[in-house]
Parts: sequence; C-alpha cells; structure tokens
Amino acid sequence: MPNILIIEDDAAFCQMLQKFLTKHGYTVVVSFTAPEAKSKLKETDFDLVLTDLRLPDYDGIQLLVDIKQMNAETPVIVMTGYAEVGSAVTAMKKGAFDYIAKPFTPDEIVKLIAKALEGESDEREVRKEQIKTADVSKKEPKGHTATNSKTVRGISEASKKLDEYVHLVAPTDMSVLITGESGTGKEVTAKAIHDNSSRKDFNFIAVDCGAIPKELATSEFFGHIKGSFTGAVEDKIGNFEAANEGTLFLDEVGNLSYENQIQLLRALQERKIKRVGSTKEITVDLRIITATNEDLNDAVEKGTFREDLYHRLNEFSIHIPSLEERFDDLILFVEHFLEKANDNLNKNVHGFSNEVWDVFRQYHWPGNLRELQNVVKRAVLLTTGDEVELQVLPRELVESNGRPLKAEHFSKSEFEKDRIIKALKKTNFNKSKAAKLLQVTRKTLYNKINHYNLDL
Repeated sequence: MPNILIIEDDAAFCQMLQKFLTKHGYTVVVSFTAPEAKSKLKETDFDLVLTDLRLPDYDGIQLLVDIKQMNAETPVIVMTGYAEVGSAVTAMKKGAFDYIAKPFTPDEIVKLIAKALEGESDEREVRKEQIKTADVSKKEPKGHTATNSKTVRGISEASKKLDEYVHLVAPTDMSVLITGESGTGKEVTAKAIHDNSSRKDFNFIAVDCGAIPKELATSEFFGHIKGSFTGAVEDKIGNFEAANEGTLFLDEVGNLSYENQIQLLRALQERKIKRVGSTKEITVDLRIITATNEDLNDAVEKGTFREDLYHRLNEFSIHIPSLEERFDDLILFVEHFLEKANDNLNKNVHGFSNEVWDVFRQYHWPGNLRELQNVVKRAVLLTTGDEVELQVLPRELVESNGRPLKAEHFSKSEFEKDRIIKALKKTNFNKSKAAKLLQVTRKTLYNKINHYNLDL
C-alpha cells in the first residue's frame, strides 16, 4: 500500500484530502509545517509527497529542493493557486514530477498520483515540453544574428502550428515570407528555420530594410570597392556575400524602394551580384527569408511593391501569431524573459506576485513578445526583493483603457470566447475565414460557438 506525505498548512483541506486518499487505498501522513514534514521525511521513506507550494513558514521551492536532496527518487507533486503557475514551472525545473492547480477535483488528484507512482506519464511529458527551451544556436555565425539564442517552445495550438511549419519548410531551400504583428518574433522564427536547415553551419545575416537609406541599400546588399563613391574608403562585402551558403533575412522588406526592389529581384533571379563600382560578377548561393508586418498583397495592388518580387519571396508563407493568439504560452514566455533578465542584469528575482500575474493575464499586449520582454526586464531592474510586485509595472499595464483592472482572474474560457467574437467580427462573420484566422477547423469553430452559446 503506497504511503503518501501531504504537506499543507490548511488543516481542514489537508484532513479532507487525507480522508479521501485513505478511502482510495493509500496510507496517508499529514504535516502542517515544513519543519515537521522534513522530520517525517527523515524517519520514513515515502512513495510520494504532495506539497503546497505556498507555505507560511518556509519557501515552497526550497522545500522541494530539500525533499529531492533527501531522496531524489521520491516523486513530488506540488499544489498551486491559479496565479502561481509560474512558480510551478520553476518547481518542475527543480525536479517536481508535476503540479496541480487549486481548486482541483478528487478524481484529478487521484489520477495524477497514480501516474506519479507508475513513473513517467503523458501528462509529465506535456509538462516537460512546457518548461523546455530549445537551443537553436548550434553554431554562432559571423555577422548580425537573431538576438535570442533560445526560443520558447509554446504549448498553444497556434504555437504548435508555427513549430510544425518551421520544421516542415526548414529542410527545403524555399524562400519564406514571414508575416505578423510587430514584436511577435519574426527574426527568431527566421533563425529557427536557418538552424534547422542544411545551411545551419553557415552565416545567418539579418538586415532591417527599414533602417537602410535607399541611397545606401545597394552598397549594403552587394558591397562596394574603395573609391566607388564619397565615403567608400575601403572595400566592403555586402550582405549577399556575407550570407553566401547561409541565410539572408530581410526584415520589413516592404520598406524597400521600388528601385531597390528591382535590384533585389535581379540578384535573386541570377544569383549573381556586383559590388558598387566593380564590373566583376560574384556568384552567390544563399537562402532568402523575408518578413513584414504590412499587407504586401495590398502593396502589390497599390503598385508600391513589385508583384514578381512578391511571388519570388513568397514560395512559402508563415504567419506568426500574436501573443493574444497564444495566450496559453504567456507563463512560459514570462518565465523565459525572467531568466534572461536575471542573467543580463545580474539579479536573482524568483517570480511574480499574484497581482502581477493577474495584470499579465488581463492585458492584451499590443506590442506582443517585445513588449512583454521589455516589461519583464524593466520590472526585474526595479525589483529589490525576491518577487516582482505590482508597483514596478508600467502604468499602462495596471490600467486598462483608463480603468483599473478587475481583481478576478481572467479565465481561459473567457479569453477564448473573446477571441472567437473578435475573429468573427474581423471577418464580417464569415466562419470559414474566422476559423482560418483562429487556426482551427471550421467544425471546431462551430463546436465552440455552440459551447459558448454565441448567438451569431
């Protein structure tokens, strides 16, 4: 008969849980404090430990570390409040088998305990995916590269679809056009494509087309020879040569002048370039990935972007979902940016208060991942203790449209319902287009409309 130790300071809840688990055939011992629990752990080899993450007399994460030091093989399940899931992710990194958010049903905890006692489980694998970050920088190339050497593998449906597309197109040599709102991580996605391709051992060169004056674009792309124009004091290779055998990423490609578009198209067609001031042709072999937050189709119709160039760049397109579209990944991104901020700022902030998590969940993040990263980094800089508190957040986060945020939690179902309504309105209530925008099947959309009783 498996013996379980429950560590929980809420005596009524603890005794109720003990009674329920005893009925299911377990031997259950309870502890209301961490010191008492540690004492019992020294006396008895428990088959499983079920502990609350928030204890009044001891840090829950430290207690987990202590338990694993006493017996690394003992599975530990942590119980958390809804707003403490970020801390639960940390617990998984420290060796917890899994976590369960309160309030939970008796069936849920019995099922999880059974899985833990059996060993690895499907749920455990999902949790491991949630805290896993994939190192997509196998080799640091020369030149300007994506600023993030790691990328978070999301668990939302939108992120899974994005990951599927990246791994589908990466092994090919197709030109990829990446679209999405500003701050969604288009360069990171481009880098992931490069690092999963056969060109991964060569340079990944990223160029912001919006930051290059059109007079200098030719030199930036193709290089120049000394004395070819005022200021050309030495020979310079361009981005095409620098990316030879690798990948050239052109961000905000829609900002290129019409003349520069012609030059780019010619280089892509012929795979040959000439440095400014030179007559020598240089053969280049590279992959082109471009990105834009504009509607290039609309630009083509208006005549500001060449249609032939558009089709050459758009052999395969990937849309990067907004942060609002991958709400399930919010916790993972926050934890990732917290880790980065601690490293960059030489800080040791452990997490966020419940109030901060509430704000993060209710805010709509118009600046997407870039805004989230900036907010987390600023908050970590201003934090003097172990936990980010509400007062260090920017005012625009704490106030939504001029109104203080409600204190209740923003549930996943409420968020999903709101997303469906927005998608339907955006597509003029065309359900097929709305389903495509939401990245679900038409049948799934109909089921969700019925589920939420949306009279549309």
